[in-house]
Amino acid sequence: MSVLRGCTKFTHPGFLSLLSGNSSHGRSCALRYLVSKNDYSTSSKIKVDLDSSNGVAVLQFQSPPVNSLSLDFLTEFAINLEKLELDRSCRGVIITSAQPKVFSAGLDILEMYQKSPEHCAEFWKAVQEAWLKLYGSSKVTIAAINGNSPAGGCLLAMCCDYRIMADNPRYSIGLNETQLGIVAPFWFKDTMLNVVGHRETEKGLQLGLLYNTPNALKIGLVDELVPEDKVLSTAAETMTKWLAIPDHARQISKSMMRKPTVDKLLANREADTTNFVSFITKDSIQKSLGMYMAMLKKKKS
Repeated sequence: MSVLRGCTKFTHPGFLSLLSGNSSHGRSCALRYLVSKNDYSTSSKIKVDLDSSNGVAVLQFQSPPVNSLSLDFLTEFAINLEKLELDRSCRGVIITSAQPKVFSAGLDILEMYQKSPEHCAEFWKAVQEAWLKLYGSSKVTIAAINGNSPAGGCLLAMCCDYRIMADNPRYSIGLNETQLGIVAPFWFKDTMLNVVGHRETEKGLQLGLLYNTPNALKIGLVDELVPEDKVLSTAAETMTKWLAIPDHARQISKSMMRKPTVDKLLANREADTTNFVSFITKDSIQKSLGMYMAMLKKKKS
């Protein structure tokens, strides 16, 4: 599982294939699997089920209690996305959670607290890789958000082409990094900017806002609210509408919209890692993380 760790170069098969005109044009279901179905279900934190009848994979987070984005989780996530990207029988991916009431609670603070600079760098490269794989995917990606989705959980949801969230006002979603005393990097900002626009992003990032479901819908952070027990079925229905579009035309359109954002991180990946490590290892930031963890412990007890 260490194949992506420490990786500094990124070649995206989805976007690059568009340049050569390589696309399945809706014929993917008849093609031979490049990766066997069993290969998708060996991960401990990610479960993937690919339906060969319609080319839709359901990628389910199953890392209790809150699907924290640890180094291991992110590595498994990126590997599974890479497999799906290379599998021409797969046309769309629905991302959801097996945990009740939570999509993902975001980055695992334990990966950043009292860790060596080398570990922090390794962790951050895994965060970058997961984003590049999901945001740069040529597949149709739909987030079926069945619970709370702060910080990194919100980032993964925003990477998808369409977001469906459980209609429960107790659930929230947003990039709340400033509340922890940390700063969302430029590519988090760019992702949110592309989804909700400049003004909402500026307010959301500075205040570390977590939007309840009605407000998330209002600003366009999510596309649709449905009853909690209908999130996955609605995602499946929505997927059929997206897959009705010829793959090649949709993929090129997606690439036109997203490639500049992807290229920006690729051009600044090493500097971004260096900046993150320098920032996260500062005594003041470590103190903020420690206080936040103490607060969480107090809440649990």
